[in-house]
Amino acid sequence: MAQLSITNAAAEQIQRVLEERGHGLGLRVSVKPSGCSGYSYVLDFADEAANDDVVFEDHGVTVFVSPEALPMLDGSEVDYVSEGLNRFFRFNNPNVKDQCGCGESFTV
Repeated sequence: MAQLSITNAAAEQIQRVLEERGHGLGLRVSVKPSGCSGYSYVLDFADEAANDDVVFEDHGVTVFVSPEALPMLDGSEVDYVSEGLNRFFRFNNPNVKDQCGCGESFTV
């Protein structure tokens, strides 16, 4: 069975944004062909679930993943980090074989 985990920091950020929006079921995570290495992560907030979504729950939040993206995301951990003035979601993805120098895209 596929796995995707959410750190407590990521869960708190997801909950915070959903509260600010006033609606939504959780976070939608997918990938798209992009960048110099092949794929990039796509994050959006899910207002409804698709029939074929794979659903993960961790730390009280729900994450929706399309079946097409699941092989590239299986085993990943979604974290929310602060580096200097920047705050962002970071993927700790064991499937990544290489990534571009700027970290925006990856190869599996």
